[in-house]
Parts: sequence; C-alpha cells; structure tokens
Amino acid sequence: METRHDGGRRGTQRAPERRLRRAERERVPPPPPPPLRGACAAAAATTKALAPASASTAMEVGGGPSQASSSSPPRYRLVAEIGRGAYGVVYEAVSGRTGARLAVKRIRCDAPENVELALAEFWALTSLRRRHPNVVRFEECVLQRDGLGQRMSHGNKQSALYLRLVETSLKGERILGYAEEPCYLWFVMEYCEGGDLNQYILSRRPDPATNKSFMLQLTSAIAFLHKNHIVHRDLKPDNILITETSGAPILKVADFGLSKVCAGLTARGKDGGNDDKNVNVNKYWLSSACGSDFYMAPEVWEGHYTAKADIFALGIIIWAMIERITFIDAETKKELLGTYIKQGTEIVPVGEALLENPKMELHIPQKRRTSMSEGIKQLLKDMLAANPQDRPDAFELESRMDQVTCAA
Repeated sequence: METRHDGGRRGTQRAPERRLRRAERERVPPPPPPPLRGACAAAAATTKALAPASASTAMEVGGGPSQASSSSPPRYRLVAEIGRGAYGVVYEAVSGRTGARLAVKRIRCDAPENVELALAEFWALTSLRRRHPNVVRFEECVLQRDGLGQRMSHGNKQSALYLRLVETSLKGERILGYAEEPCYLWFVMEYCEGGDLNQYILSRRPDPATNKSFMLQLTSAIAFLHKNHIVHRDLKPDNILITETSGAPILKVADFGLSKVCAGLTARGKDGGNDDKNVNVNKYWLSSACGSDFYMAPEVWEGHYTAKADIFALGIIIWAMIERITFIDAETKKELLGTYIKQGTEIVPVGEALLENPKMELHIPQKRRTSMSEGIKQLLKDMLAANPQDRPDAFELESRMDQVTCAA
C-alpha cells in the first residue's frame, strides 16, 4: 500500500533567496523552454548544414551539425526527444562511429543562469578522473555557435568561446551571442533506458531485494562523489536514472547542474594539510540555498551547509522508496517519491519542518505494516538528523549501509 498526498503545499516566510533554485513549485514558475520544432530540427536555428528533412539531425564534433553522407558519417545522430526541462532538452542519439545509443542534452547559453548550470555540470563531470558504475558516464561536451562545433575541455584558456562562457557566468549578464545568433552546449552521456527512480519504483510491485540493492548503490555513488570533492546538492528521484543493459537494474546519479566541486580544501583547525580527503569535503561550507524543496536539509534553507546536505536528501529518498510515500508536484501534477510532514491540509518538506522545530521526532516507519529492520530505521533517523553534525558522512554511511542491509 502506498501513501500519497495531493494536498496544498504551504509557503514559507523563512525561505532564503534562491538564485539557483529549481523547485519554487507554487510560487515562481520556471522560465519557458526555448521553442523547438521537433527532434529532427533540434539545431535548425544555428546550423549552416543540416541533414535532410526526413532524417534526424546530425552533429559532428569539430565541424558542427553537418549533413550526413556515406563518405563522412556524422559523429552523432539525434533520434528523438526524451526529456525537456526549464534549462535544456535531452535527446536519444546514436553514435556515428559505433552505433551505440547515447543521451545528448542541449542547453541554450543565452542566459547567465543557463550558462552557470551548464558549467557547473561540465566542471563536476570532467573533474572525475575515474568512473563509477552508479554515476552517469560522461562522454564529451561540444560548444556550438554559428553552425560550428568545438569540443570543450576543462580550463581551456586558449578557447575564446570557453572564456566568454565563464565570463557570462561570473558577471551574470549576457556576454556570448544574441538572440539571433544563439549558442548551445551539447552534453553527450550514456543512455539510461529505464527512466528515473520515480518511474521505476512506482510502476512495479514493492520488492525488498530491489530496495536493498538501490540503497547500496546510492550510498556507494555518494561516497564516490564526496571522495572526489563533489557535492551534488540536488539529489532527488528525478535525478537518479536506471539502466538494465546488464540484466539487473543499475542506478545512475545524474544532473550535476547544481553541484559544487570543492577543490583545494584544507580542514579547518588542522595544520592545513590536505591528506584526509574523506574529511575535507565536509569542512567546506556552502551558501547558495539550492535544490528541490522536499529533499532539502534544514541548514540548506538557511544557506549555510556542507556536503552532509546530500546525506539528508538521500535519507528522504530511501525512506520514501521503502514505504512508497509520494506527493503530487504542484506544477507538473506528477506523482513523485518523497516524504513530508502533514500539518492539517498542508504538506511541509521534512527539512523545513525540522528547521522550525529541531526537536521534532520523525515517525519512521510511517505505516504500521512496513517491514523495516531496527538497523535501517536507526540509520534513516541518523541521516535525517536536524543537526548535520549528528549525521553520518558519506563514508560512514556506506559502511553502515553494508552492515544493516546484510543484517536485514
């Protein structure tokens, strides 16, 4: 049996200014996406050479989208639109060299906030020197302008276009291009055919074995990211994708547009060394109050937090997944996994409720019939502690999750 709520979402007078927020659900609707005439015309506004109208749009690194031919096959061919958000459009694509299915995300860089999100994702993905099975695989990023494509590399000071993108983000004003000559960033990543965690969990019967596997995969992914000094800052079921190419479902943490790369850190109060990487990411204080309401930790609402905000978001996701707790998104009307506090006819994010009342006791599990071991119950309570110092860090969490799932 699932718990579902479609009641009103209460506003808050305490919520800080959210420059990067994506989840102002009732109050501020997201900016409309740029017009698109279909997947076959995805780059028609800026390309000088297009594939035939009956074919899919082709994009070739180094030469921009180009007309497909037998002598010079395109690098990628867009097949169909598979997702759309306020900041970009995602397509299923096929590699012209290998025939492999890929996902290509197009972000239009005509507004500073778009550029800021795109660069944050680019810097996070390119900072990973190793791959992890539960983090979406990044192939490359292409900067397209005037029908020409240029492969992006991190910190490329020789590229005037790259430097102008950075300047756009820093100054918060349009530096690169005008409405009549738009600029695009194309992110090429692995294709996840299983949809997101919401779709996967809510379209199937409850399965304790799947829950156990997903909990282990999620904690492993976050430990990997934190070890590499990346704080995701927008963990939610929408940003966790599924692939089943190997048979069993594999989770992929994706969408790093709000992430923060905490490079060159030193632990406060220590000698200033940077030997213990496991500690340093939790000593880096962040101030941009960003994320999605129902997964935000109490301290994020105040705008002063560390990587342990990711642990709180993960606790909300896992708790909702085990008990099938959902709410209806006020904007999209979609049913989403997420826990909340019910106050009369209103629902309040757990983090916001804990900010108002840090001593509030969370009733885990919510439903009497839920089968949950004492180990998992206590771990969830620790992950959702109002005081971030009382939460386990990602490395302790990974170890404890191994223990409690084995015991369960």
